[in-house]
Amino acid sequence: MARSTGKTLNSVQDDAAQGFIFVPLGGTGEIGMNFNLYGCDGAWMAVDCGIGFAGPDMPETEILLPDPAFIVAQRDALLGIVVTHVHEDHIGGIARLWPQLRCPVYATPFAAAVIRRKLNEAGLTREVKLNIISSGGAFVLGPFQLRYLAMTHSTPESQALAITTRYGTVLHTGDWKFDPSPIVGGVSDEAGLKALGDAGVLAIVSDSTNATVEGHSGSELDVKKSLEGLIMDLPGRVAVTCFASNVARVAAVIEAGVTAGRHIALIGRSLGNYIAAAQESGYLTDAPDFIPEKAIGSIPDDNLLLLVTGSQGEPRAALARIAADTHPHAVLGEGDTVIFSSRVIPGNERSIATVRDGLAKRGVNVITDDDEFTHVSGHPARDELRKLYRLVRPRYVIPTHGTWRHLSTHAALAEEEGIATVLVENGDVLQFGPGSPAIVDTVPTGRLAVDGERIVPLKGGIMANRRRMLFNGAVIGSFALDGAGKLCGMPKVSAPGLLDDEDSRLRHEVESEFRDMLGKLHAEFRKNEADYITAAKAGLRKIIGRHFGKRPLVEVHAIQI
Repeated sequence: MARSTGKTLNSVQDDAAQGFIFVPLGGTGEIGMNFNLYGCDGAWMAVDCGIGFAGPDMPETEILLPDPAFIVAQRDALLGIVVTHVHEDHIGGIARLWPQLRCPVYATPFAAAVIRRKLNEAGLTREVKLNIISSGGAFVLGPFQLRYLAMTHSTPESQALAITTRYGTVLHTGDWKFDPSPIVGGVSDEAGLKALGDAGVLAIVSDSTNATVEGHSGSELDVKKSLEGLIMDLPGRVAVTCFASNVARVAAVIEAGVTAGRHIALIGRSLGNYIAAAQESGYLTDAPDFIPEKAIGSIPDDNLLLLVTGSQGEPRAALARIAADTHPHAVLGEGDTVIFSSRVIPGNERSIATVRDGLAKRGVNVITDDDEFTHVSGHPARDELRKLYRLVRPRYVIPTHGTWRHLSTHAALAEEEGIATVLVENGDVLQFGPGSPAIVDTVPTGRLAVDGERIVPLKGGIMANRRRMLFNGAVIGSFALDGAGKLCGMPKVSAPGLLDDEDSRLRHEVESEFRDMLGKLHAEFRKNEADYITAAKAGLRKIIGRHFGKRPLVEVHAIQI
């Protein structure tokens, strides 16, 4: 399980030109932001392009993206993005990063329907070549012979990807599980996996999310039955929250609601988008007509089921607004129930607890998977990983999709089964061939932050200043100068987060000290406006430091009169 060092080549471009390599830029060593590169004979291919969610330790932003700079520098050789399934941590970055990547996208019909909606929102529909590949279909991208293999997951048409080159075959699993009774879609293609193994597989690059969990992940059918029993017996309004992209769970909740005789309302725009895409692709076609949000109040409480987004405590999602009593239509209170049909993604514990606490304060009964059987994972537990190994019989296992704890535990399991492993993390260059798989190089990696309509470096000046403002505040000093550079009147100081309207005495002290400091600046500063502004900022920063013990972001504005 030790990391292989191998031979370091002069450049990663040479690695790709002379062999078959794997370079994860996101999702390996972390949860989310899955973005994987495969290079062969000078050509490149990306598998998935997802987003991640910033936790409470990054209050300056909400959505994260993997930094594609390495592949953008050679995007002429990028043949396409191949999508394994529609979860946001695998497709959420496509529309946002495509203007930098500018390559075709390959996806199954359902994934294409979801991606098309995202591209339309971004105004990219006409620019992106979106190629639809049937579930289990085969296609070729340059030196890569590709075949989808259907896998069960919590959303339809999840695919593993068999990647065959002249150096051998690698199976990139995507997200998967073995479920004999999926609610939506078919079972995993075990016959196809065995046939692939019979032909010979060099390595599996596999989901490690549940590598620490012994046994089996469980069946969606069992969750559906449990939800039906729960909802049938509950009084008042019932709300169920899960991921909008978990179409299997959405289907189970809808069926449970119908069985309980409840009308169903969708709360959250993403739910409507995913259900529309699913129906366009032939799924959920027997779903009932949904109650519009504005009509919720016309349905008796005991006959109403709300399907709500926001299971991870996202502050802008529908459930957080319901918990804060700020949603314009959906209201929950004493005697109502919210069922969390989801797991807690690491890093979201605090935000989820805040939402649950808000619901409890309103008298809402909160049910989680700690209380009742409301959730099964869409990822393989250890028995399923063992089964995959025995079907495919790879020479190597490359754990991905998880934190380092997940990856190392997965590697230990594979080695217990007699399979060699190589542990990689984002930025490692793993050469599959020629020769034995080994890490031969590294590339720069990083994270980008989605800031409204733009994308900025997470560690760049904008986000650094945002974080500084969050913890230390911001101060703006304004003053007027005459033609000779002499101060006119009293400067004004605005300090959001430090001074409020009731601090008139303290504000006057700060402004008076700022005036005195400006008046004492050396005459030489007055000859150069830039030098004057720099000296004024430094002086105001010292004044604020003395009064508040803080180092806020400081700006000054000089007005010439």
